[in-house]
Amino acid sequence: MAKQSKVYTPRKITVWRGIGYGIVDFVGGGSMTIIGAWMLFFYTSYCNLTAVQGASIIGAAQVADAICSLLMGSLTDNFYKTKLGQRFGRRHFFLLIGSPLMLLYITLWIAGMNYWYYLATYMIFEVISSAMMIPYETLPNEMTDDYNQRTKLSSARMFISAGATFLATFIPGQLFAIMGQHSPIPFLVNGTLFAIIFAIGVYVCYAVTWEKPVTPQMRAELEKDSVNEGSLLHRFWGLLCDYGSTLRIKSFRKHLLIYLFSFTGKDTFNTVFAYFCIYCLGLSATVAANMLSLSLIGLVVTIVAGFGMVKYGPKFLYEVGYGLMLLMLVGYYLIFQLHVTNHVILISFFISLFYQIGRATLEFTPWNVFPFIPDLDEIVTNVDVPVSLRLS
Repeated sequence: MAKQSKVYTPRKITVWRGIGYGIVDFVGGGSMTIIGAWMLFFYTSYCNLTAVQGASIIGAAQVADAICSLLMGSLTDNFYKTKLGQRFGRRHFFLLIGSPLMLLYITLWIAGMNYWYYLATYMIFEVISSAMMIPYETLPNEMTDDYNQRTKLSSARMFISAGATFLATFIPGQLFAIMGQHSPIPFLVNGTLFAIIFAIGVYVCYAVTWEKPVTPQMRAELEKDSVNEGSLLHRFWGLLCDYGSTLRIKSFRKHLLIYLFSFTGKDTFNTVFAYFCIYCLGLSATVAANMLSLSLIGLVVTIVAGFGMVKYGPKFLYEVGYGLMLLMLVGYYLIFQLHVTNHVILISFFISLFYQIGRATLEFTPWNVFPFIPDLDEIVTNVDVPVSLRLS
């Protein structure tokens, strides 16, 4: 009972509690940044895989992640029916088991294995990460209905995400400099270090956050949902229909498209940037990592963007973010096409700095808009929105 009381007992949302909540984004911001920047490079350089094989692993894992996301929403919504869900929370249970499983991140960075090993390990980690992050992302809505308190939680998360992004690019660069950039050992050391950070961070979040108890109204709404009735096929079809029903909200459709295109583009940039620096500009992997580590500016951008969100709104922030990123991409292209050799590192760092300002702005904005999308759906449907109807 003590466990149950803690999970369902609201507490004051302080700065430190916000940090405790946001620290899980070391998984989202940290692991995905490392994977985006170095996974394909690691596969092709130290695992005897071709670029096509490496890309197929990443692509297959994304498909598995998408399927897991569809199923995980309904699972966590209805997990209150189990004894584990009642004791540890329908959201928090997945944080509790996700903490030690984060150590599987280490297995991704073992060199010299075969294609099927890397496919299995990456897919398993991606599914585990997704299964944990989906219930985690509902916590601002679970912990408070107050706009300012949710903004505090989201801002803390994005601040930590910016720090995680910096560390995820800066630390590999230093390991390359110390251990050499022609060895897989820096990747394994880096993966081990971050796996430990992930495991500790997820447990801290589990310990300092809480969720809403399932009220009779919520229970009635969940139990009459078509997802919970009939055969497995019928329930799966009901789940798809529930997801489709969210598209009635125009703001949700816009937000979904912006999110998908923004983060797909950002991930594509991170994946090819090391290749671009090494094979097109003739720079070292350490320099490439150091340029990516300029994401440290995101710590300042997050604070400034928080004020900009309140004063100017998300549209202004999107325009600034997209504008800077596209302009800097033109800058990278001109360096390559004009065969710039004088001060190429200095110029590249200058372009990278402003690119990271745009990237941090673009990342900050959708994650601060997202917590309020379910409120729009609740206004339309007049029911508390389960996570299976939210963007996951």
